[in-house]
Amino acid sequence: MDRQREAARVSPTRQPGCEFCEIVARGEPARVVLRTSEVVAFFPDEPATMGHTLLIPTRHFQDIWALDERTAGWLAHASLRLARAIRKALVPEGLNIIQSNGEAASQTVQHVHVHLVPRWSGDAMGPIWPSDTTWTAASKNRTMRMIRGALEEQP
Repeated sequence: MDRQREAARVSPTRQPGCEFCEIVARGEPARVVLRTSEVVAFFPDEPATMGHTLLIPTRHFQDIWALDERTAGWLAHASLRLARAIRKALVPEGLNIIQSNGEAASQTVQHVHVHLVPRWSGDAMGPIWPSDTTWTAASKNRTMRMIRGALEEQP
């Protein structure tokens, strides 16, 4: 990827036109439940379940591949705090933590974000995983080797 495109993926501040950057800057009209210098958590306009919370970094990163490790740590720490608060406040039967990247993964806002979705039996969200897959053992082994190889190339 060329430098200009990479610079567009990661901005140390706000990205013009990004609705999540606007929430960081203004706070409203979002229902903010947590705000620090590093992260903001708020309810989406159309929650999947009651208590569904979005967590974003205050700096603009397009997706997880653009995210730095420091900010990833803040997101992980805040995710844990929020998960505990959701459990205490709402007593859900379960919780999904979802982080999507790219159109194929249903990312609709190009600002990295984490969904914390409290779950109850029979809620409107339904199952999120396919009930059956047909991947062969050979294809799973080949994929495992490819990922291991890519990991070994990282610093």
